[in-house]
Amino acid sequence: MSIATFASNPTAVTLKDPYVLHGRPLRPGARLEDTSRYSHDVWHLAPARLKIHEYSMILNFLSLPQRFRPAVKQLFYALLSLKPPDGEPSPTIATIRGMFTEMRRFLMWLDKRWPPERNELSVLSSSDLEDYGKHLLARFPSNRSQRESSRGGVRLLWRWRLQMGEHALRFEPLHLDGWRESSSTGRGENKTDRLPEEVLGPLLVWALRFIDDFAPDILEADREWRESREKRVGRYLERSAVGSRLQAILDEYVAAGRPLPGWRGQPSLTHFSRLLGCRHDNVRPHHAALAAAAAVVGVTEGAFLDGSVQGRLDGEPWVDSIATNHESANSLARLSRILHASCYVVIAFLSGMRESEVKHIKRDCIEIKYDEDGRPYRWKLSSLAFKGEDEVEGVPATWTVCATVVRAVEVLEKLQPKTCEYLFAGLLHGNGAKKSSNEVEGNRATNTHLNDLVAFVNQLCADRGRSDIIADSVGQPFKLKTSYFRRTLAWFIARRPGGVIAGALQYRHRSIRMFEGYAGTSDSGFRAEVESEQAIARGEVYMEMIEAHQHLNLAGPSAEEATRRLTDFGDRAQFQGQVALDKHRLRRIMKRNDPAIYPGEYITCVNDPAKALCEKARRGNSEGLPAHGGCLPLACRNVTLTPENVGAWQREIARIDKRLGSRPTLAPRLKQLHQSRRAEVVAFLVANGQEVIPA
Repeated sequence: MSIATFASNPTAVTLKDPYVLHGRPLRPGARLEDTSRYSHDVWHLAPARLKIHEYSMILNFLSLPQRFRPAVKQLFYALLSLKPPDGEPSPTIATIRGMFTEMRRFLMWLDKRWPPERNELSVLSSSDLEDYGKHLLARFPSNRSQRESSRGGVRLLWRWRLQMGEHALRFEPLHLDGWRESSSTGRGENKTDRLPEEVLGPLLVWALRFIDDFAPDILEADREWRESREKRVGRYLERSAVGSRLQAILDEYVAAGRPLPGWRGQPSLTHFSRLLGCRHDNVRPHHAALAAAAAVVGVTEGAFLDGSVQGRLDGEPWVDSIATNHESANSLARLSRILHASCYVVIAFLSGMRESEVKHIKRDCIEIKYDEDGRPYRWKLSSLAFKGEDEVEGVPATWTVCATVVRAVEVLEKLQPKTCEYLFAGLLHGNGAKKSSNEVEGNRATNTHLNDLVAFVNQLCADRGRSDIIADSVGQPFKLKTSYFRRTLAWFIARRPGGVIAGALQYRHRSIRMFEGYAGTSDSGFRAEVESEQAIARGEVYMEMIEAHQHLNLAGPSAEEATRRLTDFGDRAQFQGQVALDKHRLRRIMKRNDPAIYPGEYITCVNDPAKALCEKARRGNSEGLPAHGGCLPLACRNVTLTPENVGAWQREIARIDKRLGSRPTLAPRLKQLHQSRRAEVVAFLVANGQEVIPA
């Protein structure tokens, strides 16, 4: 049966037993005739799972009360394959699976409430939904997001009423008093938490240590492990030769005084069979020789790879050894997963990519641009983008990244077998348990490995007496999630001048407003929090200038005004004859008496919007703040100069002089531009009473 057959009659369940995924694109290799039919009790959604990191999902109608199954089947068939109502987007497979969970929650509650003979969802009353809202409040008192999701699942019965027919809800739940909770936060706010700075700093440092310092040891151990697995018994090898070769190896251990690699207190037969290149059973008859050697040198708790550890931490090897036994704390399997997670931290945080975008990174995904001298100056990473795109299968996209991200990608390419296409595919180390059917790690697996990274680092710090643990402000281990990294980077980008524009481009948002909503809107307190932090930082600079009397030694058109404002600020910051440096008090002072002085590298802006030349302040479309991106420092009357600013201009002159005197000689036009720029800077400094260092 073809897709065209279904497409000819998409308005209702009119076919005898349709394939429920006929309206969905299927993953490569999946055939429609192999997918679930409407009559099945369990609908398998895996054939329509287009994101390779998503887990296989099902809709199990046997888990629902029997009397409600026909209505729910009709609803979810519509969600999967029928045309959505006007204004409704077609939901993703993951969204549909989440909706099923919420519908099941509601129907299990309703099944206990209604008498057995009542089975039509169309007769749901307002009191039913009001009571369910109260039930959700009691069930999830502190989880508003969960309550909203649960109510949203019920509302599907109204939103998809045309597709539900006789099972449709007869009224809009939003019209009920109390169904929609009042909100003090702005619409469009992203509610994902960001990483606290006390967590992010150590986490990023340790992730980079794994990539730059520890990865060579893990990769070498991985290479050795793979080679040992690839060894096969040759037909020429006689069983009788195993004994002599084994004895020679045991003699080497005894002579060196090295304990034998072990497993559960006994010499590891698997390890020695790999060393010999023979079958496990060929070593077993030589138990006496193994026991004799073990009696002399002992047995380790696990089998260790032969390579010595090269990476250093505090001048010592970062681990004593790397074990082949997956149960060991320093096993190759565990350390490889931690390295994998470290690469995820660096890539996700420093690129701002969504999890689905990170998980679709493939081998050879990096493009490097070089200048005329062969030095790299731009790195681009390619993957697939899904959210906000017209194609549900994803579209090719690129992200500008830094060299650090490139190093993480290079480590992943070495960690995965050369035959593996996706860099975040599950690793092969471990106990031989059945692996996931996913081509790459799913969200839960990555979260588990991220938190194993935290646990390993914190234990390592405890063993070494280090203080740079990954913990929150009260010293408790912080539970990581993949969703934190993109959100956290947005916070840092948005705090920079022009950051919302740069963030919108990097995050592939369709508008600046969308990025502000992601980083946090003004209503959510994001912008206020940023401005509060910046105000405190400026206040601390003011206090340092006042204490050192630097505010009395300023130059420039607004020097006198700056001195007056800072003197007034210093007077207000005095408390019983002492300068108050407490951040809470400083925040209050800045809120009431901000001098509106903005330190910069080349100038210090004494902001007066009436005189400002920068475009944003001139147009008045901000909160009265200067726009350093549109600053005209050589002409603006709001400029004052600190000694640090003057030094920056002197260094600028020196750089121009160096360029003018370089060989080969600059092109005439370029030389003229440099000379003109130098003359402008010199004139600016001289006009403001500053000495110009001779070229």
